Amino acid sequence: MILEQLRVDTTKGITTNVYIVVSQNEAMVIDPGGESNKIIDKLNELNANLKYIVLTHCHSDHIGAVTDLQKIKGGEVLISEEDGKAVNNPIRNLAPFMGSKLEKIKVDRFLSEGDKIKLGNDEFEIIETPGHTKGGICIYFEKQKVLFSGDTIFKRTYGRTDLPSSSYQDMKK
Repeated sequence: MILEQLRVDTTKGITTNVYIVVSQNEAMVIDPGGESNKIIDKLNELNANLKYIVLTHCHSDHIGAVTDLQKIKGGEVLISEEDGKAVNNPIRNLAPFMGSKLEKIKVDRFLSEGDKIKLGNDEFEIIETPGHTKGGICIYFEKQKVLFSGDTIFKRTYGRTDLPSSSYQDMKK
């Protein structure tokens, strides 16, 4: 497995992490928040075919490059059902708050607790982690003990719980 972390600019000076995972030339991009050209350049450099665009939650700083990425490189968009219903809702995706203008995102598949994502020879498990958003998820790669947590976990803290659909009680659980 190849793992690349990119820092990308979204809007209003906000930067976020995007992860590119490659297994046998199949790629998964996790949380493409912005700078689609930077992500596309890295996919081309890795000679990887984009199979999946996985979204840990519906906020605009994690979804801003989805439509450009999908138009140019393809790939299925995967997200939890709860956040999939909210991904095009400006109140829930926070686009106006973050100064984003987003194109409508077409979700290809909803993810639930325990679902598996097969990428090349590797398999990733979905863990439902509501709190930052009602439909937040994490992606776990057991073979290498790697967790992609979106905004569920930060260094020494957890994601915000004062936003639409977030819940401090859910985050505690």
